[in-house]
Amino acid sequence: MTSVVFMGTPEFAAVILKGLIKNNYHIKAVVTQPDRYTGRKHKLTASPVKQVALENKIKVLQPEKIAGSTELEQVVALAPDLIVTAAFGQFLPNKLIEAAKVGAINVHGSLLPKYRGGAPVQYAIMNGEKKTGVTIIFMIKKMDAGNMLAQAELPITKTDDTGTIFEKMSILGRDLLLKTIPNLIADKIQAKPQNDADVTFSPIITPEQEELHLNQKAQELDWKIRALRPAPGAYFKMFNGKRTKLWQITPLEEKTALEAGCVVAVDKHQLKIAAAEGTVYQVDTIQPAGKPRMKVTDYLNGVGQNIQLGQKVIENDK
Repeated sequence: MTSVVFMGTPEFAAVILKGLIKNNYHIKAVVTQPDRYTGRKHKLTASPVKQVALENKIKVLQPEKIAGSTELEQVVALAPDLIVTAAFGQFLPNKLIEAAKVGAINVHGSLLPKYRGGAPVQYAIMNGEKKTGVTIIFMIKKMDAGNMLAQAELPITKTDDTGTIFEKMSILGRDLLLKTIPNLIADKIQAKPQNDADVTFSPIITPEQEELHLNQKAQELDWKIRALRPAPGAYFKMFNGKRTKLWQITPLEEKTALEAGCVVAVDKHQLKIAAAEGTVYQVDTIQPAGKPRMKVTDYLNGVGQNIQLGQKVIENDK
């Protein structure tokens, strides 16, 4: 039985871990992030990966940082056949990589060498990519730069957001990994180096990137909103600088001569706003500052009931 130390944290990784367990791999230990306080009630919560491990009576290690930790030494002592990582979020020291008898491999959520880094799905959607995918690579100390073992594509539809892509990608990654491991163990895979000329990066999204801008066209706004959904969300500064999140918009075919940020059409059931270069979008789901998320009809019958045609409702960029 092939032995594995699995390293990961979010639901994406948990789905992959479940697949390994179901297919009778011997999971010697799981390494995941420490429990965090989450939600409005600030409740101490175990990661999805830890929850799966506990349900299956698997040893759990939770170092704040794996490098130099006692947990690293414990993994080395386990001497697994494979170390499998998925959305673990930390560099693995060479000592850890070398502890795996067959190899340390990573299930990465992009079509490498594009979108190395911690937010590959978000950047793929934000940049208007038509497809993304999963790549399984050998781990090396350089971020997401190892030789490729397998790759599978996933289309990005017009309604997909980061949440839906991660759901689909976790299943794709699980299935690709389960196909890859037997061939890797049997030494039937010729790993391929990544083309350095095609490398792009996807660093973790910063709070500054959550703001929408008037110089973005309607389609670009839609991409960004979907990239930052279900969390943390994207916002405009509307009405005296208050942050208003747009959770869902529809880019329209129509054009306008109005300045970006101005109301193109408004009634009790619809709100259309001008974006850059004369493009127009319809607001579908909105969240005013200090209010819950709501459909635009509820917004226009409440907080937004005084919005007027031609009114500039979005502040100029600073």
